[in-house]
Amino acid sequence: MTIRKIVFALLLNIVFINSSFSQKYSAIDSIVLKYPNFGSTEKLAERIQKDFTTEHDKARAIYSWIALNLIYDLKTYLDPPERKEYTSKDGSDWAKQIQVAQSNTTQKAFRSKKAVCEGFSLLYAHLASLTGLKCQVVTGDSKRLLSDIGRKRLGSNHVWNTVQIDGKWILVDATWGQGYYDDERQVAVRRFTPIYFDMDPKYFYAKHFPDSAMYADNIGNKGDFLNSPLIYDSFIKENCEVLMPFSGIIKANDGDKITFKIKNISRIDDLYYLNKKKERVKIEKPKEQNGVLEFQVTYNRKMGRFITFFLFRESLVAFKIIPE
Repeated sequence: MTIRKIVFALLLNIVFINSSFSQKYSAIDSIVLKYPNFGSTEKLAERIQKDFTTEHDKARAIYSWIALNLIYDLKTYLDPPERKEYTSKDGSDWAKQIQVAQSNTTQKAFRSKKAVCEGFSLLYAHLASLTGLKCQVVTGDSKRLLSDIGRKRLGSNHVWNTVQIDGKWILVDATWGQGYYDDERQVAVRRFTPIYFDMDPKYFYAKHFPDSAMYADNIGNKGDFLNSPLIYDSFIKENCEVLMPFSGIIKANDGDKITFKIKNISRIDDLYYLNKKKERVKIEKPKEQNGVLEFQVTYNRKMGRFITFFLFRESLVAFKIIPE
């Protein structure tokens, strides 16, 4: 076994031990982890079809292979090339140019093992097609930074997939499955994350907003999406829900007490936030009833514009605070 596979194996073991979500996929992920290098997408698809028979397992195997083998192309993300303009005399010629460009992006992602979200999603759709799955590429907005809370800019910045399994369309984000971009340190962090396959839509759409209404599933408007709290992976893993406040944007002045209610957090859990000096502040006198934790935080301008709660050293959920 290569060093890379040994590292991933250890990482997978940690993920499987700590996440019940992952346990039902561990057998699939372990098989995919042992795959050799393939000379073509067709060869990879043949192997997936040989090892897995159900639509569900094939879809998961594609997700795992991409998330375990591709890395995020940070250079292209930070310095994107100019968008190519396509011109043609008729619609069919224009569509052909788009198809050729997408095919090139797909093959480049497969060969180089490096891409931004477009390459991840196009490769997923291509492999899905080769294995007999119906799949679509979805463009839209994403919410992953503190600055996204209440943001006014409404443009698209992300791409993901929806794939049909046994007649039901599920949500997949292989880009976020391989890790994340640490905006503060400006580095791409490699971290296999199983939860972005077949994620509950209520969580998926808290972090993704599709451009097309056909994918929206009645998730509300763009303003609601941007003004809601910023949730993190641990929030999703713990199946949490914010019951109070009702918005991700909180109006408060110095000395105001802000009440929070979060479902599926216990008063004995290691829940805290950081002040502006990055010092840990423990939640005081929390009340727990029927699986809901209620607590108060006294606002002080020295806390900064945002308050992020952490659970066992993992980011949980964040809010933006503005003067009333």
